[in-house]
Amino acid sequence: MLELAGLLHRYRIVMSFKIDTEVRGKFTVFVLTGRIEGQAIDELKRLLAPHPDSCAVVLDLKDVRLVDRAAMRFLARSEADGVRLETCPAYVREWMERENH
Repeated sequence: MLELAGLLHRYRIVMSFKIDTEVRGKFTVFVLTGRIEGQAIDELKRLLAPHPDSCAVVLDLKDVRLVDRAAMRFLARSEADGVRLETCPAYVREWMERENH
């Protein structure tokens, strides 16, 4: 399990994707940077698994440049499960809404 007592942890999946983990009050925040593509989903699932209360998890997307369809669907499912998407790029939000209709 990750030591989250206010420490910042970095995980590199590929050169184009990075996850920084931090604690903000009662929330565990995963700050995503770069391109989120299919191969990143398994790592995101692994990081979210130890957090049964998904309402206490935030995915901060402020530094995300690109997502593929698999990543967009993962983000939509995560949000439906209670994970908060923070600073979600407008194109990702619109894409998720189109896919849901």
